[in-house]
Amino acid sequence: MTTHQPDPIVFGERPLSIEQVVALANRSAPPRLQSDAAYREKIAKGARFLDSLLDKEGVIYGVTTGYGDSCVVAVPLHQVEALPRHLYTFHGCGLGQLLDEASTRAVLAARLQSLCQGVSGVRVELLERLQAFLEYDVLPLIPEEGSVGASGDLTPLSYVAATLSGEREVMFKGERRSAADVHKELGWTPLTLRPKEALALMNGTAVMTALACQAYARADYLLRLATRITALNVVALEGNPEHFDERLFAAKPHPGQTQVAAWLRQDLAIDAPTAPLHRLQDRYSLRCAPHVLGVLADSLGLLRQFIETELNSANDNPLIDAEAERVLHGGHFYGGHIAFAMDSLKNLVGNVADLLDRQLALLVDTRYNHGLPSNLSGAPSVNAMINHGFKAVQIGASAWTAEALKNTLPASVFSRSTECHNQDKVSMGTIAARDALRSLELTEQVAAATLLAANQGVWLRQRDGKVHIPAPVAAMRETLAADFPPVIEDRALEAELRLCLVRIREQHWSLYA
Repeated sequence: MTTHQPDPIVFGERPLSIEQVVALANRSAPPRLQSDAAYREKIAKGARFLDSLLDKEGVIYGVTTGYGDSCVVAVPLHQVEALPRHLYTFHGCGLGQLLDEASTRAVLAARLQSLCQGVSGVRVELLERLQAFLEYDVLPLIPEEGSVGASGDLTPLSYVAATLSGEREVMFKGERRSAADVHKELGWTPLTLRPKEALALMNGTAVMTALACQAYARADYLLRLATRITALNVVALEGNPEHFDERLFAAKPHPGQTQVAAWLRQDLAIDAPTAPLHRLQDRYSLRCAPHVLGVLADSLGLLRQFIETELNSANDNPLIDAEAERVLHGGHFYGGHIAFAMDSLKNLVGNVADLLDRQLALLVDTRYNHGLPSNLSGAPSVNAMINHGFKAVQIGASAWTAEALKNTLPASVFSRSTECHNQDKVSMGTIAARDALRSLELTEQVAAATLLAANQGVWLRQRDGKVHIPAPVAAMRETLAADFPPVIEDRALEAELRLCLVRIREQHWSLYA
């Protein structure tokens, strides 16, 4: 029996998708570098043109000048070769937690794809070594804090430049190692970065873009999961499925909102016989779920456009146009599009947390849950008074929701003037992306809590035998049952919540075609 090997993901002239970056981050597809002679010559031509300018003593920012506001300081030619090492050395001041392994792979992929546009003036050998870092899983240890998002992600990306040069530390084969030792073990010679190469590696938006790719993929799955949880809760709360009628949504046809309503109709088997309705109108967290989730669904297309355009762009400075023999000085390192996308995602995801938290609040409250036991306890009446079911889970979900909502404050409006007022307007894109991932983490926790509670609610309805359970909802409950048995006597649910989070982050459940 042969195992199908995934197709390699090729870095070069063709654009990459968010999904390809995530696949590389998860090591579910191998990386390759476009290798045809014409492409290699295109890359090499930029490096040769840069060398020719040096021979003519041309003035090139960051090559024959200092950096940032020091661009007025001329660097004599005999010092030009030393300048790249100084750049990544003085930027070695990152703090905070280290990026995890998947995020680090995504950073390497984003930086490589940008340099593969062929206008950064770097050698083919640099692209090959970046691809080799991905292939052999040599991961620079990158502190996540210290970037204001313009001139790009200078400080975190300095750890990429330094480790390519055999300095600082990497994670390799599960161990924290010196980059020099890993180069030696693999039989590689550390790169001596050429003029412009350290600047090309560091002066770009690779960290924020990499994190944005991961955030997008998680948000896309969260949208589907929140829809499925809503369907479970409509059943558990004996809701009115007519709120999702196709004719109703034809009257207000936002495409994403319409899609969420269609998924709910599918889950609730609207065309099948249903029990008599108990009320005309459910509370908003059920009735308006397509309207809340639909905003996220309708925004994903715009967010994808922003992220993938950034991913497949040359975003360092200056750019090298070898064909026209020009050096183009600009500001493509500014991460404003990623900052806006991630600040927007924080808002969208915060609203999902709030929606699910409201649904959970209905489930546990006998005033609103239409006959379910208090706090969803499955205990028999003889000891019901000492069992509290999901009471504390609802408190936890409320805390996680509050933090996610607090986190919706946009990072991009907190631009700071830095670097002697050269970087006087910056994007804060990396902070926004880190915030978005934190918001997703919190909202996934709310989703885990509400999913387990909804599962319990549907089980209680099944146990009582008074409610028709649509086949798709019954199938989801059966899938959940192996990992998450009903709560009858109180038990600590932390381990099950953590397992549920693992399942969410693995995108374990297939949710809608």
